[in-house]
Amino acid sequence: MSGFDELIDGYRRFRGGAYIAQKARYDALRSSQSPKTMIISCSDSRVDPTLIFDVGPGEIFAVRNIANLVPPFEIGGGRHGVSAALEFAVTQLEVESVVVMGHGGCGGVQAALTRKFEGAPAGAGGFIANWIDLLDEARDRILHEHDGHLGREVEYALELEAVKVSLRNLRTFPCIPEREAAGKLKLIGAYFAIRDGVLHVLDEATGIFTPAG
Repeated sequence: MSGFDELIDGYRRFRGGAYIAQKARYDALRSSQSPKTMIISCSDSRVDPTLIFDVGPGEIFAVRNIANLVPPFEIGGGRHGVSAALEFAVTQLEVESVVVMGHGGCGGVQAALTRKFEGAPAGAGGFIANWIDLLDEARDRILHEHDGHLGREVEYALELEAVKVSLRNLRTFPCIPEREAAGKLKLIGAYFAIRDGVLHVLDEATGIFTPAG
């Protein structure tokens, strides 16, 4: 049985179970959505935000990419998928919070540390390299602090820092600080530790992540 065949089996279970159980919710969501929270998380298959936060249809507006990164605000050429989703969530859906969630064992962070795809052509790692270079400054600083040594401690430090990088980049979008100042929007940093299933939340005042409870 192929991977897609397994998905179809799962779809049949969903169609005969969860969909029926939540039919009223799906009917209410048929023409519109009004989630209160946007979550920007990694594409990693182990960190599905709908499972971690135990939410149903219509509750979160999710964007997933390599290493849960947000690029800084910029105009010009290119396809700005994350920026477009952010703009839609904040200005059209008017979400109340934007959560950036990093996680343990992030392959994108590991690639940023090792420069695994540096110099690779597009289609063979180049797209990945061009994306994770958003972490270059943080990577260089953390490696300097650890005397250039790689290891789990350094990976962990950059996984946490990736969340902070994205939060800083979020605030370069004009719509974000405006709404923060007006008390209409809150930015939240979080980190999911796969090894024990604990979610850690960032206190931006101290820069420390602590367990959510």
